[in-house]
Amino acid sequence: MDNREKQLEATALAPMTRTSLGWYVWMAFLAVMVAVGVVAYVYQIQNGLAVTALRDQVIWGLYITNFVFFIGISHAGTLISAILRVTHAEWRRPVTRLAEFITVVALMIGGLMPIIDLGRPDRIPHLLLYGQIGSPIIWDFVAITTYLTGSMIYLYLPLIPDIALARDRLKGQIHPLRWRLYSLLSMGWRNLPEQRAKLERAISIMMLLIIPIAISVHTVVSWLFAMTLRAGWDSTIFGPYFVIGAIYSGIGGIITVMYIFRRIYKLDAYLTEKHFRYLGYLMLVFGAIYLYFTFAEYLTTGYKMIEGEKSLLQELMVGTYALPFWFFVIGGLLVPVLITALPWTQTIPLITFASILVNIGMWLKRFVIVVPSLALPLSPTAWAVYTPTLVEIAITLAAFAGFALIFTVFSKLFPIISVWEVQEGWEHAQSVAAKPEVSAPAAQPAE
Repeated sequence: MDNREKQLEATALAPMTRTSLGWYVWMAFLAVMVAVGVVAYVYQIQNGLAVTALRDQVIWGLYITNFVFFIGISHAGTLISAILRVTHAEWRRPVTRLAEFITVVALMIGGLMPIIDLGRPDRIPHLLLYGQIGSPIIWDFVAITTYLTGSMIYLYLPLIPDIALARDRLKGQIHPLRWRLYSLLSMGWRNLPEQRAKLERAISIMMLLIIPIAISVHTVVSWLFAMTLRAGWDSTIFGPYFVIGAIYSGIGGIITVMYIFRRIYKLDAYLTEKHFRYLGYLMLVFGAIYLYFTFAEYLTTGYKMIEGEKSLLQELMVGTYALPFWFFVIGGLLVPVLITALPWTQTIPLITFASILVNIGMWLKRFVIVVPSLALPLSPTAWAVYTPTLVEIAITLAAFAGFALIFTVFSKLFPIISVWEVQEGWEHAQSVAAKPEVSAPAAQPAE
């Protein structure tokens, strides 16, 4: 093993053996936020949804906004990673682990949101026992459960060689129970040729399965809205519109997380400017497509000006919801697209800043999809008013803190860079460089 491989292993395994005071402070902060959210939810269970701002008209609020947002960024890992693997993009190798874990954590947090939104969570078994197959809620349950199961398998398979690496390199440096966990999860991996072949085959099968599953999930999420006869929701474009938005926000999530771990764990040699720039190009492409979908959506409804759509557009453009709407359009779409399109702004800090704007803008987009259409009166009455309560805000902050908490714990248990994939990339580059150039055959003399 050369010095480059030794340095890679040392860098990837260092967070698993060294723990700073700052890590404990950060964990304590996140744990407190999650605990506050749990207390708020217990209070909500005891007193009912009356402690929230959810009422007969606005039946969905922050919880469903968070649900759609987290399911959206879950497309970051499995879908993007699978597409990059299918297309044999060599630059993907240091990024895939972070991306795939984003998917699993986002699905775990997002899947809790509809349960929290229920006034009677004890009736969840009724969904399985008496659910109607024609209901989009059932479709959503099946799709998300399938996606989470597939994503966990897709995360675990490429982890096996690196878990075996931790098993072999960290013996004696970590707690015996943790070492036994690695021994169990590594499944006897010895990096044998037949093991590598089986692993590659399994990963290939999963990446081909996960792409249509991921697309179906956010399509089904969009049908929760599109199958309802309400202004702002009654649209045939919502399926692809939501999928493109999910990929767009997912890429933003990858860039933000990648920057944080790059700074904390000194991964500059592996998460380079090239990775930020290439992901920035992907964000540019999907941002431009999403901008087109947004323009098409509001142009077609605004041109016809049906009564309900007219009132909704007025509230979005110049009324109650104008601030979140225009922040989404300008801050979440136009500014990130410009930053990633202009050569002189394609720097790591600016691309990361653009990704943060995307995350904020896409959360606000989900909010202006969910709330205004419900607040719009169905009869000649005043608009409903929705102002989230402290309970909803506490649970929302706890959801984001829980996302960060699980990610932080994961980085202490497993390498956040796929060591074997990076090494495989180096081997591939060396083999390509070692191949002699094939010259054109010399012309045969005419007889």
